[in-house]
Amino acid sequence: MFAIVEVAGQQFKVEKDENIFVHRLQNKEGDKIVLDQVLLIEEDGKTVVGTPVVKDYQVKATVISHLKGDKVRVFKKKRRKGYQKLNGHRQYLTEIRIDAIGKGKAAPKAAAKKADEKKAEAKKEAPAEAKAPAKAAPKAKAAPKKTETAKKAEAKTGTAKKTTGAAAAKKTTTAKAKSSASKAKKPAAKKSDDKKEEK
Repeated sequence: MFAIVEVAGQQFKVEKDENIFVHRLQNKEGDKIVLDQVLLIEEDGKTVVGTPVVKDYQVKATVISHLKGDKVRVFKKKRRKGYQKLNGHRQYLTEIRIDAIGKGKAAPKAAAKKADEKKAEAKKEAPAEAKAPAKAAPKAKAAPKKTETAKKAEAKTGTAKKTTGAAAAKKTTTAKAKSSASKAKKPAAKKSDDKKEEK
């Protein structure tokens, strides 16, 4: 009899009284753990494949020790560039022993899941009720904003009329200044022409 079970994000083929090394678990040494993520079970020549897990089957195990795996050397190099890096890594592992594979009661977790589902449904209903009045409120606020914007637009057009008169006055003064400046420059140009004629 064997089972394929998921532990800490990895899948392992396990049999009774087998020791396996898994990624570090939070349990203390000597703790009994129950692995309920059984993906496949083979019992007496019959294979049951879960969708995604096999219901009512569990794998019971005991934490034996926490340790570090063998050193892995990570070497990086870029040829002709003088670049070399050597790093080492040791994975934190937990050794567990498989005590039993078989049917077990998953009722406490199922009851907890049902309670969580009820809470989730209550949360979904509460925001839906809160959103309905909230949508009506912005519509009521939208009307005063339009009147305020209309008032601002009217104020802007009134000030625009005032500024157009001032802008026209500025244009006439700048035009006069430009014409007087151009008159001042013209005699200077004549002088340079006179110098050329003299040569």
